[in-house]
Amino acid sequence: MSGGKDSTATYCRAIERGIEFRAVAADTGNEHPATYEAVNTLHLKTGGPRVEWVKANFDKQIGRKRWFIENHWQGAGVPVDIVDRALDVLDPTGNPFLDLCLWKGRFPSRKAQFCTEELKIKPIDEGITRPLLATGATVISWQGVRAAESEVRRHLPPFQRIGGQHVDLPGKLYVYRPLLRVDTVEEVFAIARRHGVEPNPLYRWGLKRVGCFPCINCAKSELALVDGHFPEQIERLEAWEAIVSEACKRGHATFFNIVNDPVMEGEWLALERDGLAMQRFSLEQFGIRRMVEWAKTDRGGRQYSLFARDVSTICNQWGACE
Repeated sequence: MSGGKDSTATYCRAIERGIEFRAVAADTGNEHPATYEAVNTLHLKTGGPRVEWVKANFDKQIGRKRWFIENHWQGAGVPVDIVDRALDVLDPTGNPFLDLCLWKGRFPSRKAQFCTEELKIKPIDEGITRPLLATGATVISWQGVRAAESEVRRHLPPFQRIGGQHVDLPGKLYVYRPLLRVDTVEEVFAIARRHGVEPNPLYRWGLKRVGCFPCINCAKSELALVDGHFPEQIERLEAWEAIVSEACKRGHATFFNIVNDPVMEGEWLALERDGLAMQRFSLEQFGIRRMVEWAKTDRGGRQYSLFARDVSTICNQWGACE
């Protein structure tokens, strides 16, 4: 369960089958309160099981990183001030997303999307799936993916046996995708509405993704929406950038990839070309605040649109407007 439309519809499909099941959500630490509310009240609205939460813990990884920094960074030529700053912030915070980034010394990106694996797949596998398989049980994992979402998903089978890392356990693991042939978003919302569940309210604001808030892959228009309606989320990311930058060997880390904005990318490449990237990098120039301003522009980030509508008037693309 992510609190989004597809996992909610999958939960409701399981109810319609009339079978007992367990529903599991992974707390990434990067969710909007509305999403936590949607997940935690689902059983009250539907009569189904209460959703169980699992949560990744990176205390050991952060501890090992502290040891490595203390014993190796200076010998590898990392400046003393960067070493000291990293050690000052490298303590677990209890927030899985932030702790993951402190351990990695960077934020996830489209090309290095380790957040899904570390924050969702592994905690559910280690906390729920593997213990069940260890008893010899047959486990069927219901996944809310649809063929219409991408070319890769178009070729997935509705039902398949999973082996790989679970072959050492006596149980059997299968994946079932009950929404695979559901074509439209309207159909997905209709499944949930049959059980008295309205869409996560974030959809009504025009957001496509509600499983992380914001997602590192969110669209330009979505980032503008987040800033317009939920500025506290941007403030949180600003604080996270400052902390993770301290834990980074390079001395800087940004939530969004700089190459998203061609103007910012050009400024960064100029600094690299002149050998000044390390000395002159600043979050004011390349961080989340600058990215938010880019999200409000058109023409490659060079101009604010004179005809742009206020973000509050953008129609919800999912057809969930009331």
